[in-house]
Amino acid sequence: MPPLKTLDLSWQAGHLQVFLPVILATVFFIIYWFTAKSTKVKNWFYRRWDHDPASVRHITFNRVVGFVAMGVMPALVFLLFFPEATLESLGIRFSGPTALFSLVWTLILSALVIPLATVSARKPKNLVNYPQIRAKSWTTRIVIINALGWALYLFGYEFLFRGVLLFPLVDQIGVWPAIAVNIALYSATHIPKGLEETIGAIPLGLVLCLLTLASETIWIAFLVHLAMAWTNSFTALKFHPDIQYKN
Repeated sequence: MPPLKTLDLSWQAGHLQVFLPVILATVFFIIYWFTAKSTKVKNWFYRRWDHDPASVRHITFNRVVGFVAMGVMPALVFLLFFPEATLESLGIRFSGPTALFSLVWTLILSALVIPLATVSARKPKNLVNYPQIRAKSWTTRIVIINALGWALYLFGYEFLFRGVLLFPLVDQIGVWPAIAVNIALYSATHIPKGLEETIGAIPLGLVLCLLTLASETIWIAFLVHLAMAWTNSFTALKFHPDIQYKN
């Protein structure tokens, strides 16, 4: 029997900058996901309010948790371990030289994904889950809450995947290995949403990572993802047989 190989468990330069973002992304996404899917949390809202306000409050709560768990907490922990890092180095920046680049690619990708999201949102299997707020009677107030909730949640989501989980890894292991890690985790988070979204997250994740690195900001990824979410949500609202909109 061959002897067991001795493992070198020492931390070398750059290891933590790769290890920490991956662990943070995994741990905090798990925290968000099982909070959002918790039956106990959901029942807490539905015991205290009627169906429509309970649904609005429950989904809004989940989105705030997503923003904190995926956007705020991983960034705080990373910046605690790496005080030389900044929000700008993680993609939260307004870069004049790349502003036009970001605007053009945001418009191009939105023009591509919005029609696809519109068609997908009408499908019966999609209407089972969307819109996420299951209020039977929607008002302008609920529409605004839904739109702002998506924006808050997706900002945290994209800051995690296209910020904390991308730029530090690129610095240490290079562009393509970092993108491979990013796509793997990004696609995996879509598994509960079905095969189509899981597979679709692979090319979309690749494009968003490349554009994020080229622009040095997360804004293209955030705005395109937001356009998809709003289109999906409000198209599903329009075509859902059990939901009505009232002024």
